[in-house]
Amino acid sequence: MGSAKKTSSAERKARIQEMQRAEAARERRNRVLTITLSTVIVAAVGVGGFFLISSADDDSDSGGKAGDAKAVAKFTTTGDGERVWDAKKLGRTHVGGKVNYPVTPPVGGNHNQVWMNCNGDVYTKELPNENAVHSLEHGAVWVTYNDQAKPADLKKLEAKVKKTPYSLMSPVKKQKDPILLSAWGHQRVVKGADDAKVNAFFSSYVQGKQTPEPGAACTNGMGQ
Repeated sequence: MGSAKKTSSAERKARIQEMQRAEAARERRNRVLTITLSTVIVAAVGVGGFFLISSADDDSDSGGKAGDAKAVAKFTTTGDGERVWDAKKLGRTHVGGKVNYPVTPPVGGNHNQVWMNCNGDVYTKELPNENAVHSLEHGAVWVTYNDQAKPADLKKLEAKVKKTPYSLMSPVKKQKDPILLSAWGHQRVVKGADDAKVNAFFSSYVQGKQTPEPGAACTNGMGQ
């Protein structure tokens, strides 16, 4: 049993390291692209040209028109209480305004083009849903809580998030349950930090199969 746990831990560590290498490579590509685009723009201005550059980081842009993510209202519930949405029906369009998410906190849908940093980031204030949803699209697990959560549980969950790349934590006062775990298309209520379902959720959904953009950045986004 001990050997199996060590093997699983080693595999998980290797998986996270590989994701971090992929993220670093992605950031290098983005820097090169930014320099190239800047050069083109300067040249265009010099000759009086005009270029309309459409940003296409990791999905399409709607030109700033906010969607309402109606598909997020429909979900099924597994035998042990996890809520699951059809990922194919969750919008992935970049929008510039507010999105009317029917679920609090949201689990997917149209979102802002900038993600919240989710490299084990713990936030003390509520986050813009549109940015947090983008983090879920990148394969992050989002731990949220309201005023009913016990301080001892929050302390343990903070420690877990801080040591877990592709995770983030923040308060959501309007959520109905004290503690919720969310991933793209998945959400679960947990009784506390020691609930066995916490580790199971992290193991399944941190860069899990549900991730629309595996390996996408969880750094260089927006912080608080």
